[in-house]
Amino acid sequence: MPESLAETLIEVVVDGTESALAAQTGGAHRVELCSGLAEGGVTPSAGLIAVTRAAITIGLHVMIRPRGGDFVYNDHEFAAMQQDIATAKSLGADGVVFGILTPEGVVDTPRLATLIAHARPLAVTFHRAFDMVADAPYALECLINLGFDRVLTSGLEASALEGAETIAELVRQAGDRIVVMPGGGIHERNIRRVVAATGAREVHLSGRRPVESPMRVRNSRVHLGAALYPPEYTLMQTAAERVRACHTALRYT
Repeated sequence: MPESLAETLIEVVVDGTESALAAQTGGAHRVELCSGLAEGGVTPSAGLIAVTRAAITIGLHVMIRPRGGDFVYNDHEFAAMQQDIATAKSLGADGVVFGILTPEGVVDTPRLATLIAHARPLAVTFHRAFDMVADAPYALECLINLGFDRVLTSGLEASALEGAETIAELVRQAGDRIVVMPGGGIHERNIRRVVAATGAREVHLSGRRPVESPMRVRNSRVHLGAALYPPEYTLMQTAAERVRACHTALRYT
């Protein structure tokens, strides 16, 4: 645990440059840039990486995930991940975020070692594929042996608050060998509880709010999303005040 909760590093996951700027304004130390947050995050475009890198001065980590769904990838997807890492590196990212599992829910050590070699000297984070592993303590040791800098996890539960006990156990197991970063459902009303309960030094959150689309002409008969029909005219963006409120919550009881 940091010497005081106020020293906790806050990473904000964003899917656009405006959200990245809001996260920076709110005091985030780093952003994780993704596209498709409704799918849990996939690799953003080269254009989005470049524009966001030019816009912000805080740390920029880029999601490397070729599609939504599980974390077992075929050879074409694995090749795409290697290319995407090279792209993120060339565009000035400070780190990349990825994860690969076997069908048995075990960390795919050989493929991950290849991706890490492609990524260095960038920081490398294993994302919430960790929450799908069959044996969390064993998986953590695998990540440590591979040389990952951090792992993002909700403690194998629906939210980091629900998984706080498991996260605390992982933090103790990790020691100073890897950063265990809670993520999943963290916001200004529970961030202090999560950090205090887990002893984590870093946390991951979105700080988003709905923003109404500027579209004045709207066609309610057409939906461009999947079966659940996500709204075309409401955007979810990071709000600087929500990120700032997380800092305040950590600073004061």
